[in-house]
Amino acid sequence: MSSYDKYVTPLSTRYASQEMMTIFSARERASTWRQLWVWLAEAERELGLPIPEDAIQEMRENVRVSDQAFDKAREYEAKFRHDVMAHVHAYGEDAPKAAGHIHLGATSCYVTDNADLIFQKKALDLILPKLAKVIQNLQTFALKYKDLPTLGFTHYQPAQLITVGKRAAQWIQELMMDLEDIETVRDRLQFRGAQGTTGSQATFLELFEGDADKIVKLNDILCKKAGFPSAYPISTQTYTRKVDLRVANAVCALGATAQRICSDIRHLANLKEMEEPFEKSQIGSSAMAYKRNPMRSERITALGRKLARLPADFTATFETQWFERTLDDSAIRRMDIPEMFLLADSILLALDNVTNGIVLYPSVIRSRIDQELPFMATESILMKLATHGVSRQEAHEEVRVLSHQASDVVKQQGGRNDLLERIKKTEFFRPVWGDIDSLVDPQLFIGNCPKIVEDYCNGEVTAKLANYKESLDKASTAQLSI
Repeated sequence: MSSYDKYVTPLSTRYASQEMMTIFSARERASTWRQLWVWLAEAERELGLPIPEDAIQEMRENVRVSDQAFDKAREYEAKFRHDVMAHVHAYGEDAPKAAGHIHLGATSCYVTDNADLIFQKKALDLILPKLAKVIQNLQTFALKYKDLPTLGFTHYQPAQLITVGKRAAQWIQELMMDLEDIETVRDRLQFRGAQGTTGSQATFLELFEGDADKIVKLNDILCKKAGFPSAYPISTQTYTRKVDLRVANAVCALGATAQRICSDIRHLANLKEMEEPFEKSQIGSSAMAYKRNPMRSERITALGRKLARLPADFTATFETQWFERTLDDSAIRRMDIPEMFLLADSILLALDNVTNGIVLYPSVIRSRIDQELPFMATESILMKLATHGVSRQEAHEEVRVLSHQASDVVKQQGGRNDLLERIKKTEFFRPVWGDIDSLVDPQLFIGNCPKIVEDYCNGEVTAKLANYKESLDKASTAQLSI
């Protein structure tokens, strides 16, 4: 049967990186189980259990699971209906001297849970620099355009001017929150270690003839070998599924941020103010050849929608665990944990590509400002008239009448906003005719935006990105194959 005759997730065929797919591959999973069995045997021998060194050496030499070993494990699982024991027996065939020592004192969750923690740590380490790269892209963009006025929107209606850089700085701030949250769960991740069938450590207490200190040492050794600072002090048969939920809450929030950023980009593309990169031979529509659809931002939005909703699964899995463990967590975690990281990885690859190649159209931005700025400038005109002794209330009425006339030209006739021309032709405003052009310079309406952008991007953002300098110095922009 061809691979084209079986369903495969588009996350692996279209969107995610090979590095992330490798972490959650079947070979990586099974080989990590074997590595965990090696570490357990090494630690038990170090603490005095009679496991021959040549048996452990044979285990070390067969850590990577071969295709033949997978076939053998599949045969065993069909017989035992137990995936871990299937791999125990397959490993025993590859390392016959160790067959009687593999999995000594352990329960299945020694390999399954510890492996999942290893995979999550590796996956977090993979996405953090990618997220930092996206932030760096936007930092460069924000500083470049910190002074360029653009129309602000509230309720998606024209509002006070901001700058292009200020809007990008808002995106950065939200991504920085994601970065900090993901860093936190990464730094707090611990190991399950060797805890026994219900977390009582009873089997290990028996193996070490009642010496509880050796169990502490055993877990210290295992944590050190696996690269974790410590083990969770309390376990049941599993590490608490609250851990998965904490990780998911941090990682999946990135999906919401990505949706928000790309929704802005898509709206701005519609206004023809900003576009994502568009390749020379790219086709926007199969029917409408002229179209330049923001398909990358739309893809990110779709992936973000899926990612942002995954915490509901992790919540349900955690809250429905009974007592020391029920197996209804197994099948869903096999899907949800890899899917969460493949989604986050896919989003970050696409975001890197988009944010490093944003195309801006300043002339279009200015033309939209010119449509709205005359209305915004009327308050300044009122104040200027007051300095000439003109009644504020009389001036307000004159402006109101002319504003409605100009609005009619825009909305009813489809014309351009001619409010300023009307003011310049109205005798009432003669005292300020010479000042009007200077009163409608967009730079006068952007407030403190340039400094806000500079202070934030050159301060907090630069300080945070310094932690990723090595990876950022080597990073190149992600290229999308599809």
